[in-house]
Amino acid sequence: MRTWPLSLAVIVCGAVVMIFELVGSRVLGPYVGTSLFVWTSLIGVILGSLSLGYYLGGIVADKKPTVTALSGIIFLSAVFILITVAIKSIFLIFLQTAISDIRVSSVIASLILFSPASILLGMVSPYAAKLALQTLDTSGSTVGNLYALSTAGSIAGTFLSGFYLIPRFGTNKLLIVISIALLLTSWLLSFWHKRVLKVIFLCIALSSFIIADGLDAIMRSRGLIDTDTAYNRIQIYDGIDEESREPIRTLSVGNERNSAMFLRKDDLVYEYTKYYHLASQLYPGFKKTLMLGGAGYSYPKDFLLKYPDATMDVVEIDPGVTALAKIYFRLSEDPRLTIIHADAREFLNTTRKTYDVIFGDAFTSHYSLPYQLTTREAVQREYDILNPNGVIILNIISSFEGERGLFLRAEHATYADIFPRVYLFPVQNKENGNEVQNIILVACKTKCEHPYMERYLAEAWKKEIQKDVPILTDDFAPVDFYINKLF
Repeated sequence: MRTWPLSLAVIVCGAVVMIFELVGSRVLGPYVGTSLFVWTSLIGVILGSLSLGYYLGGIVADKKPTVTALSGIIFLSAVFILITVAIKSIFLIFLQTAISDIRVSSVIASLILFSPASILLGMVSPYAAKLALQTLDTSGSTVGNLYALSTAGSIAGTFLSGFYLIPRFGTNKLLIVISIALLLTSWLLSFWHKRVLKVIFLCIALSSFIIADGLDAIMRSRGLIDTDTAYNRIQIYDGIDEESREPIRTLSVGNERNSAMFLRKDDLVYEYTKYYHLASQLYPGFKKTLMLGGAGYSYPKDFLLKYPDATMDVVEIDPGVTALAKIYFRLSEDPRLTIIHADAREFLNTTRKTYDVIFGDAFTSHYSLPYQLTTREAVQREYDILNPNGVIILNIISSFEGERGLFLRAEHATYADIFPRVYLFPVQNKENGNEVQNIILVACKTKCEHPYMERYLAEAWKKEIQKDVPILTDDFAPVDFYINKLF
């Protein structure tokens, strides 16, 4: 047969492998996060599946290679991707409730959802190479060319998915798109072989895409937004606050509630955000502030209302989140609010600005946490850009004691290594050191000897913080390991 259909097949399958892997992080993210453990599981399982596919593809190809068989392999890979779309949510919800260890659940999830299609896609290149071989004299160049094309497809798939496809289509629709691409490739290789079955599944895939698009529109009309940005999967939905019984709107990043606002008033919803107002007691008359992490911009909006003489810079890595906040969370332009879209550590490393107060709300994830902001080097930069009497007010989710408090104790030790005074304020439970809760860390560049400090120290954690873990550094920051203990 002509070689160009084989070449096209390996290019398409190479691209699909990488798109499938990158989309996999968005599939798993809302349920097990995107931590180092999850990426390790996903990459390891897919690489192992591809290796098995290469092996099986070579064995099958040596028996009696036919174009129709290759078409069937690609067809089955498309079917398994459609099955992944159909079962992923139910399966991941079950796994989330059945297994608490992220390492185990992410491996099992990767095996069930991504391994079957990856094995089949791995079979394509060796099988196509066998079909393309005309003579042993050119076997090396033939095999080399096909694997080069497969790799080129993988490179194209990587850049396309990261820069365009995931933000454009989202998770479900992109999985359906790559399944359609595989179905069409299978059809190209062998138009007549099992044509009825191929037509049926192509219709199913096209119908699924239309239905997914329609469901998005219906959910948006009912106030539920589920979308992908270049950095995160974002969900926005309305509900009722349990304490006040007031209607609220919530923004979740990766299935974790990051921000909320009342729909009928401007008060702060989450109790921990109210602790940021300690700044007015610790640094009376502050003017310039920095907040690391924006999400729904709940506190920055409250800050602008309460401190008309002060300014705030907000560093938010995801411009997509900011765009959504402007549409759904009443975030508006204000000359006193400067939004900087950048990685917070990159900003700390390069900024020449100085601040009176730094607010931190980037450590709220149970599943994945920006370790680069936790280290001594990052804390040193925070210290350096604070004015002489500056303070840091940081929100952490952890316990104080036991294995579930490892991250807090490591972070406390890291801040205490640089700042002369570090205080911890439990938000929900002031007695139980084993309860996972919001904990406010306050670090002062001076001794925090302010008139109101004694009053607030009554609310601080009184028990001694164990010094049983080393400080965090850029070289050694086992943050994912510590956070995993929360479960």
